[in-house]
Amino acid sequence: MREERASVNGIELCYETFGAPEDPALLLIMGLGGQMIWWDDELCRLLAAEGFHVIRFDNRDCGRSTVLHDAPLPKARHLRKRDPRAAAYSLDDMASDAIGLLDHLGIRAAHVAGVSMGGMIAQALAIRYPQRVLSLCSISSTTGDPSVGKTKWRLYPVLFRPLPKDRAPHIDAFARMAKKIGSRRKYAPDMDQVRDLAGRSFDRGFWPEGTQRQFAAAVTAPNRTPLLRDVRVPALVVHGESDGLVGPSGGRATAEAIPGAKLVTIKHMGHDLPRQIWPQLVSEIADNAARATGAIAVGAR
Repeated sequence: MREERASVNGIELCYETFGAPEDPALLLIMGLGGQMIWWDDELCRLLAAEGFHVIRFDNRDCGRSTVLHDAPLPKARHLRKRDPRAAAYSLDDMASDAIGLLDHLGIRAAHVAGVSMGGMIAQALAIRYPQRVLSLCSISSTTGDPSVGKTKWRLYPVLFRPLPKDRAPHIDAFARMAKKIGSRRKYAPDMDQVRDLAGRSFDRGFWPEGTQRQFAAAVTAPNRTPLLRDVRVPALVVHGESDGLVGPSGGRATAEAIPGAKLVTIKHMGHDLPRQIWPQLVSEIADNAARATGAIAVGAR
């Protein structure tokens, strides 16, 4: 396993793979400001052990992929109105990046799983590139309908407080945020692991302006509900019942919009991927992939 780079859409994406290249491809897409290492190595290995060629990558404006330093930052007045003028690029552009990565790897079609904003991008992939998506898993995400998946008011002060640009206070602030939005009770985050992830993420690249541009792309995206009704691949929707960042109604609305989608809600799970649920998550993703038409030929090159 080593970091590699792919030139797509005029930018470069940093990516890594797990498992055998001849196995069916599973593309993992992380959420807002989240680097590919937020898909934990062990989780990726568990997925590879199920017979997937697992691909994770840094979205544009994040980690070690291209950071668009010259792109404009969103204006608050445009964000408040969900005005597309706030966005330097769209979720559809980010979906096109993912397709470019598959092209780079010579993969005709892949299973796709995304978390939070990554779930939105995964949905956009299934809508815009139905022939490239074999199955869809949308985790802790929503449809783009502003009436569902709402963030709890108590989290706004945490979300809109900029992370410090010095390493030690950055890690402290990251850990506080993880505790606020993370899972509860038996699934509560291990803060040593959270702090380790925060440090590794900071060292790979901290680009707060990039996160602002990603946020604008997510906020200004149109409601996907009507288009999700035309998605025909096997779909799995996973959502935590304690998710305060993207409320559970976002997951329910996603599952209701996609014909035949399976909704899995997990008690005490917040807006994270607690280690304790990994066996269930891996099993659900594998079962959903097995429903894909032409399973023998999945991941064909």
